[in-house]
Amino acid sequence: MPLQPVVLITLLTLLISGCTAPVKQDNILEIALSSSDPRIKKVMDSVSNYELQLIYTQINREQDSVILIDYPYKANDSNYFYPASTVKLITAALTLEKLQNTQGIDLYTRFYVEGDSIETTFAHDILRIFAVSDNEANNRLFEFLGQDYINKKLKDKHISPVRISHRLSTPNAFEITTTPLIVYLNDTTITPIGPTINQPPVPLILNKITKGNSYYEDDHLLQEPFDFSLKNYFPLSTQLQVLKRIVFPELYKKEEQFNLGVKDREFLLKAMSTLPKELGYDVNDYYDGYGNFVMHGDNRNKIPENLKTFNKAGSAYGTLTDCAYIVDTKNDIEFILTATILVNKNGIFNDDQYEYETIGLPFLGQLGREIYKLELQRK
Repeated sequence: MPLQPVVLITLLTLLISGCTAPVKQDNILEIALSSSDPRIKKVMDSVSNYELQLIYTQINREQDSVILIDYPYKANDSNYFYPASTVKLITAALTLEKLQNTQGIDLYTRFYVEGDSIETTFAHDILRIFAVSDNEANNRLFEFLGQDYINKKLKDKHISPVRISHRLSTPNAFEITTTPLIVYLNDTTITPIGPTINQPPVPLILNKITKGNSYYEDDHLLQEPFDFSLKNYFPLSTQLQVLKRIVFPELYKKEEQFNLGVKDREFLLKAMSTLPKELGYDVNDYYDGYGNFVMHGDNRNKIPENLKTFNKAGSAYGTLTDCAYIVDTKNDIEFILTATILVNKNGIFNDDQYEYETIGLPFLGQLGREIYKLELQRK
């Protein structure tokens, strides 16, 4: 695309003056958010109601180098949102890392949690985490890791702020002692991986840590805001740090990367982009966009073969969140969109009355498509 005269004049002026300041690029995220599409306009016209936070990451490749530029919108680590299943990305990555350092077992080792009848493998649970966001699969791997191990490993890699404190959707979510895993060393020999005792969570002190005007607990409506202070904390900037370390590990020092071999990293990336149908799930219940909120979450269409999403999305308590690396192999397009939106009009938590289908998913889907169109123009 030829440079316009104004741009040429600007470049010449910079060269003549000896100035090295880069020419300012258009903020694609701002342009996308100003769209007149009703799915975006409905949110942006009353944006304060939705606790919206966004980070668009522009990806530029120059020869062998990758340059990432983040464009945030209202992203603030101090403004809490419930991360839901997005924490499963951490569980998967650290499970793969720990397996490399655990003698006698690997990704395909069979195991079960003591007291449970479900026998599985680490590989199978990681695939289910991404394909259908399976909570039980995540919780089994949580028993393998333990919250103290997770938090220490993240701290060692300078990934912050973050706090993992509980399992997902289970009565023993906050139990500090992990349950032993029983692993098969071969077809007939089993051995336990013992429990660990973890520190109880300390209440978080953050903005918006209590939400709404009331909530349900054990079928009783309590007339007070819902308190998230003991729950997982995984803000957008940290989600983006984790995703970048997986997709672009070369941008980080060795000690800041996930310690994954080539095959383990390839497996993780494959898992992150696995669609439910690839694991045999019924497409009527688990359509292609089931776990891909950005670009695809608001429709049940088949995702074109040239479009790949590497992500982990989550939804709970009226909050939709996604951290997605989007790649178009046909048109040589790639970008990252990290987003969270709260859609809980009545302010009541745990009543399952959320505007996921009418507001949240249409917004995230269309925002992704708007950015994609702008990326096509940029290329």
